[in-house]
Amino acid sequence: MYFILTFTFNCLQIVNPPKDLKKPRGKKCFFVKFFGTEDHAWIKVEQLKPYHLHKEEMIKINKGKRFQQAVDAVEEFLRKTKGKDQASSHNSSEEKNRRNSSEERGKQSAGEEKRKASLSEGKLKKGTGEGKKRVSSVSSERGSKSPLKRTQDQSPRKRGRPPKDEKDLTIPESSTVKRVMTGTVAGFKWPPSVSEPVKDSDPHFHPFLLSQTEKETGSTSIQAADSTAVNGSITPTDKKIGFLGLGLMGSGIVSNLLKMGHTVTVWNRTAEKCDLFIQEGARLGRTPAEVVSTCDITFACVSDPKAAKDLVLGPSGVLQGIRPGKCYVDMSTVDADTVTELAQVIVSRGGRFLEAPVSGNQQLSNDGMLVILAAGDRGLYEDCSSCFQAMGKTSFFLGEVGNAAKMMLIVNMVQGSFMATIAEGLTLAQVTGQSQQTLLDILNQGQLASIFLDQKCQNILQGNFKPDFYLKYIQKDLRLAIALGDSVNHPTPMAAAANEVYKRAKALDQSDNDMSAVYRAYIH
Repeated sequence: MYFILTFTFNCLQIVNPPKDLKKPRGKKCFFVKFFGTEDHAWIKVEQLKPYHLHKEEMIKINKGKRFQQAVDAVEEFLRKTKGKDQASSHNSSEEKNRRNSSEERGKQSAGEEKRKASLSEGKLKKGTGEGKKRVSSVSSERGSKSPLKRTQDQSPRKRGRPPKDEKDLTIPESSTVKRVMTGTVAGFKWPPSVSEPVKDSDPHFHPFLLSQTEKETGSTSIQAADSTAVNGSITPTDKKIGFLGLGLMGSGIVSNLLKMGHTVTVWNRTAEKCDLFIQEGARLGRTPAEVVSTCDITFACVSDPKAAKDLVLGPSGVLQGIRPGKCYVDMSTVDADTVTELAQVIVSRGGRFLEAPVSGNQQLSNDGMLVILAAGDRGLYEDCSSCFQAMGKTSFFLGEVGNAAKMMLIVNMVQGSFMATIAEGLTLAQVTGQSQQTLLDILNQGQLASIFLDQKCQNILQGNFKPDFYLKYIQKDLRLAIALGDSVNHPTPMAAAANEVYKRAKALDQSDNDMSAVYRAYIH
């Protein structure tokens, strides 16, 4: 049975995880090896589709050269495997024919012996009773050995056992796969065991398709399919990691760094937020300067440009702990001017700098499925590889400092504008007498269907605005994106209109609610 992984495209096969590698908590998934490489990852079961049923559909959707190469690789492997199976089948047939021929000769030989025995018995009938007894004993002895001999002949080749030349292809089925068969993919027909006849599928090989989101551009990316991904032989870096800022995003990031075995020292403006991570094995830093001075690579994730500058330039700030070789990675969503200024002061002290804002929300941060946009020191980007794999599903390197900030603002501008449009549509449906739930059902069946759309609409329908992405932060990003457009004389009327709606929502005291609370700006 072959599958397609729904969110990316590449080839995978199921393998048993290392004994010391723990399965992600609360996830129905199994361990796989990237086909053609030594990369490994935990993959969620619900992200799979049957390969043969969806291959053509995915080929139409994805025209990328890399995806086609992945499909070609799978098909080539299947052809080779089929050839081996046919050869094994041919060898098995020949062996069966030889065995049948041998059995036939054995039957003929047995028949000849029986005929001779009958003649002898006829002669012995004329002899004494003692002779009868002796012949009877010999006949009984022969009869008792015959079934045993047949059993011994058959034992080396039990029915359904793979030929010897297939042993090198066998990959033990993961126990995790067996556990999840009653879950999301219970309706799939999983590969039969080796004791069952194999029809159209190879029981030893389970290919999947994973996409490399890198296009034909100058950017590069490090891909990790899940928060516990192990990229080949890469293990958690032995460098000491620092982390400043334990907000909605930072908390999930630190948790995943610790789960992956990194040594992490944490600091937060509100010290109580550090307690949970200390219990999980993190160390406590008293000031940003102390964290930077005691760690090799220090990450920071704070709310806005002012907070980012204060963290670096303020009393006992990052800059005081920087000395040659120290590394600083700013994951905050800020404008390009701010991040450029921070890079300059860090580098002026002999430090190394990387900007790495993240796209996602609290849930994606907790799940280790963020998208990381990085720019600056390329060597530092590579040094952060295991950290980025722990916290995200994909990371992009976008070149010089400032590029990641610009890209992140554009991404959030699109997201914020879309959220405002969703709220506007739901309120228009309500005032025109249409069912908001029906509107959501229709959208979920169309081209706009997405997890983001469904979750935010559910927030609105249920009146649940618990923050997953603060409204005040998306409004900040819209404001910065508009300023970015102004700096290059590029109009952003849609973003400007959405920004005004978020400003009204903030005036209605919705700043600390989820961005979906922008809906309330339309009903008040």
